[in-house]
Formats: sequence, structure tokens, C-alpha cells
Amino acid sequence: MKDLVVMVAEVEGTCPVYRIGGRFVLRKGYKLQSAGPVCMHALASLLPYYVALSKGVRPDELGLGKGDTAYVQCLDPCAYTGGGTVAFCVRIMETENGGEQTNAS
Repeated sequence: MKDLVVMVAEVEGTCPVYRIGGRFVLRKGYKLQSAGPVCMHALASLLPYYVALSKGVRPDELGLGKGDTAYVQCLDPCAYTGGGTVAFCVRIMETENGGEQTNAS
């Protein structure tokens, strides 16, 4: 299984959790690693895809992007809730040393 690095690419409206550049990692496809809070809306947007991406399915095969980068958006419709909609860039990373480190592709 590959690691997935999930980075905040864009914030529309006001998100109480994320800022552009924020990130968290899914190690080996199931171990969530984050220095800060993780929003359930973010996880919900990843749930349909994280296993396939972690197993090496290319984002373009899922209609999510090109190369080894996928894009998903959180489920908060900020225009109606007054919150913030966040777009995430999901990078598939090769694992080293049992998944403890990642290198950018």
C-alpha cells in the first residue's frame, strides 16, 4: 500500500479547520497521521477513493486528476452554510522503511 499525502489546495469561504498548505497523511492506506485536527468533511470526501489510491490506482482512472495527484473537495456547501469548502490535493507517495517516510514524486 502507498502513502497518501492530503494537502489543502484551496479554501472557499471560511473554514474553521484548514488553511492553504495544511496537510495530513494516510500511511499505508489506513493510518491517519496529522499534527492538528482533521475535519470529518475532509475524511468523507476521501472515503470513496482512499483504498483505490493507496493500492496504486491512478487518479485519472478514477476521474480525479492526472498523474499521481488527485483532487477532492469537502462536503460543506459554504454558500448555504456560511462555512468553507476546501479543495484537497491528494498525492500518492512511495513508502520507504515500512511506510515511516515518504518522498515526493
